[in-house]
Amino acid sequence: MKVIYKITYPNGKIYVGSDLTDSRLTYFGSPSKDILYQDFDRAELQDFTIRKQIIWQSDVATDSEVRRREKELIVEHGANNPERGYNKLPRYRKVGGQR
Repeated sequence: MKVIYKITYPNGKIYVGSDLTDSRLTYFGSPSKDILYQDFDRAELQDFTIRKQIIWQSDVATDSEVRRREKELIVEHGANNPERGYNKLPRYRKVGGQR
């Protein structure tokens, strides 16, 4: 089963990613560690809870179809907006083409 998931961090920011290998239980994506460390101090990391939700899944989609859908869901959920999420790609663009 191939899945696309949404991770929600304690500050409300999200990360959307995909898992092509059906390791849903153990894989939590690869957001930028540097950005995460900027958002949480050492004390906050002492008791840290995240939520992982499967937001799309398929047992027949090709890898390229999953990646295309992942990009769509990143934009749909606003995960590439630095104010709302941790995805760097696709690049966030405000309405009107300004960043």
